[in-house]
Amino acid sequence: TEQRPFQLVVFGASGFTGQFVTEEVAREQVDPERSSRLPWAVAGRSREKLQRVLEKAALKLGRPTLSSEVGIIICDITNPASLDEMAKQATVVLNCVGPYRFYGEPVIKACIENGASCIDISGEPQFLELMQLKYHEKAADKGVYIIGSSGFDSIPADLGVIYTRNKVNGTLTAVESFLTIHSGPEGLSIHDGTWKSAIYGFRDQSNLRKLRNASNLKPVPLIGPKLKRRWPVSYCRELKGYSIPFMGSDVSVVKRTQRYLYENLEESPVQYAAYVTVGGITSVIKLMFAGLFFLFFVRFGIGRQLLIKFPWFFSFGYFSKQGPTQKQIDAASFMLTFFGQGYSQGIGTDKNKPNIKICTQVKGPEAGYVATPIAMVQAAMTLLNDASDLPKAGGVFTPGAAFSKTKLIDRLNKHGIEFSVISSSEV
Repeated sequence: TEQRPFQLVVFGASGFTGQFVTEEVAREQVDPERSSRLPWAVAGRSREKLQRVLEKAALKLGRPTLSSEVGIIICDITNPASLDEMAKQATVVLNCVGPYRFYGEPVIKACIENGASCIDISGEPQFLELMQLKYHEKAADKGVYIIGSSGFDSIPADLGVIYTRNKVNGTLTAVESFLTIHSGPEGLSIHDGTWKSAIYGFRDQSNLRKLRNASNLKPVPLIGPKLKRRWPVSYCRELKGYSIPFMGSDVSVVKRTQRYLYENLEESPVQYAAYVTVGGITSVIKLMFAGLFFLFFVRFGIGRQLLIKFPWFFSFGYFSKQGPTQKQIDAASFMLTFFGQGYSQGIGTDKNKPNIKICTQVKGPEAGYVATPIAMVQAAMTLLNDASDLPKAGGVFTPGAAFSKTKLIDRLNKHGIEFSVISSSEV
C-alpha cells in the first residue's frame, strides 16, 4: 500500500461522539504496546472547533503538545471535492457524522474512489444494508474495506456471537442476548443524535422491507430447532428481570454476518435474537408508555418534529440535546449476556434435541461514548495491523464478517471490553 500522510482520520471530530473518538485515538497513539508511530488527523468544517476539541483532549489526557501532533483537514459533507481530498490523505477514515442515512453515503463514495478504507458507528440497518448492496463490488474492486456498525452497535453483539460459537466444542445453533445497562446515582442520558436516527429509522421501516425484498437473497438454512421469539415483554429467569426486544441494529448485523460466514467460509449459521432487560414492572410500564407515545407520533410529520424538538420530554428523560455529563458517563457500564444452545461433536442436528448449553458475557464501560470509541478505534487498529487475516478482497462488511479471523477480541479485552465464558454444559 502506498504511504499516506495519515493512518487514521477522524471525520466529524468536533461532533458529540467525534470528540470522544478523538480522545480514544490520542490514547491509542501513546499505547505502551505500540511499536510504530501513528500519524493521524481530525477533519470537519470548522478549524476553530477542531482545534478546541484537540485542546480539550490535551487537557483531559495531560498531553500539552497534542494539538501540534495531530493534522487538521477542513472538509464538508456537502462538498464532494473536499471529501476526496480528505480520503486521499487517509489509510482509514473513522466516520462519526450521523445520522448516516443523510450524511453517510458521500463519505463512503469518496473513500472508495480514493482508495481509503472507512469505518462508521451507524446503528441504522437501512443505511448499512443499502451501502452493502450498492458498494460491495466497487469496494472489492478497489481493495478497500468499508465496515459499518463498529461501535456499541454492533461489535459486542456480532463478535459476542462469534466468540460464543468459538467456545462451543461442537455446533452452536441459536443464541439469545440480553443487554443490561447499569447507571450511577445520576441516572442515564443519551445524546439526541441517537434519538433522531431512531425517529428516521421507524419512519422508513417500509423502505427497509422493500430493500430486503429487492435484494432477493436465498434464505440461510435453519440448523437445529427454530429459535422461538419471546413476547414483547417477557421474564428472563436467569437474569431475574423483565426484558423487551432490543430495537438497535444488532439483529440485522448478526444475521448479515452469519450469512457471510455460511456463504463464504461454509460455517454453520447461528440463529439470533436480541433483548434488553428493563428491570421491574414499574420500568416496564414507563417504557410501554414511552413506546406508545413514540410509535404514535413517529407516524406524522408534525409528530416527528415534536419528537425531535423535545427529546427529553418524549423519552421520559433518557435522551437530551446536551447528552450525558462526565459523571453520568463515568458511572455507567453495560453487560451483554448470551445464552446459546447447540450440539456436541458427532451429534446430528436433524432429529436430535440440542444437548449443549453455553452462557457467555461481554461487559464494558459506558456504551455510547466510552465503549463505542474503544470498539471503533480497535476495529481501525485491526484493519491497519491484521491485514493478512481480513477477507482477501475488500468490500462492504459487517464487523463479524471482516474481523472473525483477526485478533480484535483480544484487543478489546485489553482495552476494557471483556469477553468471557460464564458457564458451559452438556445436557
